[in-house]
Amino acid sequence: MAEVVPFKGVLFNVPKLSERSGEELVAPPYDIITPEQQQELYDKSPYNIVRIDFGKKNPDDDERENRYSRAKALLESWLREDALVVSKTPCFYAYEITYMIKNTQHTLRGVLGLVRLEALGKGNIHPHEYTHSKPKKDRLDLMRYCEANVSPIFSLYNSPEKRTSRVFAETVSNRPYVEATDAFGAEHRLWQIEDSTAVSTITEELQGKAIFIADGHHRYETALEYQKEMQKKEGASDRPKPYDYVLMFLANMADEGLTILPTHRLVKDLPQDALDQLSADFDVEKMRMSDDIASSIAGKRDVYGFYAGGDVWYRLSYKGEGIHGVPAVLKDLDVTILHDLIFKQLLDIEKVSYEMDVQKCLQAVRSEEFSAAFFLNPTGVYDVERVALASLRMPPKSTYFYPKLMTGMVLNIFKNSL
Repeated sequence: MAEVVPFKGVLFNVPKLSERSGEELVAPPYDIITPEQQQELYDKSPYNIVRIDFGKKNPDDDERENRYSRAKALLESWLREDALVVSKTPCFYAYEITYMIKNTQHTLRGVLGLVRLEALGKGNIHPHEYTHSKPKKDRLDLMRYCEANVSPIFSLYNSPEKRTSRVFAETVSNRPYVEATDAFGAEHRLWQIEDSTAVSTITEELQGKAIFIADGHHRYETALEYQKEMQKKEGASDRPKPYDYVLMFLANMADEGLTILPTHRLVKDLPQDALDQLSADFDVEKMRMSDDIASSIAGKRDVYGFYAGGDVWYRLSYKGEGIHGVPAVLKDLDVTILHDLIFKQLLDIEKVSYEMDVQKCLQAVRSEEFSAAFFLNPTGVYDVERVALASLRMPPKSTYFYPKLMTGMVLNIFKNSL
């Protein structure tokens, strides 16, 4: 059973450090920060969380002095000087994001708490896509030095009862502890939930629920690796240790507010007869560049955009009914057909790059940086649930949950958490 517990979170001392409700203290996820954005965050405040979560590298870094050792030193220093403060009692933290998609406002709400680690897919915590190894090493080094979860994992659960949602409705009428607007205009707000009745309501609703990792697979796998290291170092224990838990943002799939955006594919080694090969399994329709690609494929299952240069693109409509030999929950997904049929079986494409912006994809092909772009619709949130419950995984970058969580809203430092 999935175990979700309140914890003594570590928060920025906003009244002491900030004139703007903490906006200059938080940062986007490390993996979307460019070098230019990293410097901008450094310039915002000497206490911006980027200095810990994604600190700069120095040319003379070595085993003893590096960005991870500097992160540890900063974390300890900020705690000593009360730039960071520890919640007095175990809490949950309500996190709300108001954002715009296609001129329509949406609100995403979730609770931040600690989740007891389980082997992926063997209990009630489920992944849905494969990950790459490099980010896991970076996050593991940061965890080793800081002994903390600096940023949360974005996860989902499904509860039609919406008991936690009703707690939120009462909580968000109060002034938030932290407020920040991200680079895309989304407004992020955080509240502490200290009331014992509210904490019990959340704990009871989440107890035993299946949890689906939406964004942060590598951070979860990193937490499992760190747990193994610590168990080997300290030996078995009858009581759970702080490193047996990981910080998660948990959003209810039954609520409105979740958005998944598509991530398009760019390829270099395209066969010259690609259209002929595709026509065996797809209806190929020539389209004008004035026909908006995203709108022309939107809402259509197993329909893709294909652009290989020039003044036309093609709409590809799959004529089959899923891929033979692939599990039922995967065989008719857009990303599976694209990767397993188009890339592997038909065009023999091994290397794939990813880009969310349609115009950037088109420009990358026009500049001949890439041979072609494939455009697809977003994966559905209930497809994520079905695949995860079947203990299967989609290809990398099958989902892009939006908006991204800000780092620094609340931290989980192991020595303080339980």
